[in-house]
Amino acid sequence: MDFKPIIKRGFLATAGYFLSPLSWWNDLYVNFPIAYGMAWVVSLIDRQLFAGALVVSYWITNIAGLIMLHKGISPADANTALETKLYRKKFVTDLIISVIYTGVIILLLHIGLLKLPQEYFYHGNR
Repeated sequence: MDFKPIIKRGFLATAGYFLSPLSWWNDLYVNFPIAYGMAWVVSLIDRQLFAGALVVSYWITNIAGLIMLHKGISPADANTALETKLYRKKFVTDLIISVIYTGVIILLLHIGLLKLPQEYFYHGNR
């Protein structure tokens, strides 16, 4: 039996789980730093794009996680927990939490607590 595809799917599903909204508890350590880095790179083109890029990047990490999780577990069993009512209810709950996190990110951007990295260290007028 070839274990290579099984191991590959396992890694894919695990990485997908950590990026997905199903693991909302670790967004601060995984999704947010990735999204912040992506938004910072976009802001090098135009600083005005930072806030929008941060929100879009955050959602991209969540969607990518769901896709990776689905690809990692779907070949294993056609009748997985993805098809149960319990999973759907948990998914909706976790999605609502992700929307709340997005609101918090937008609020932090709006009140000025969240900004470009270089703006934390610059204290003069431009």
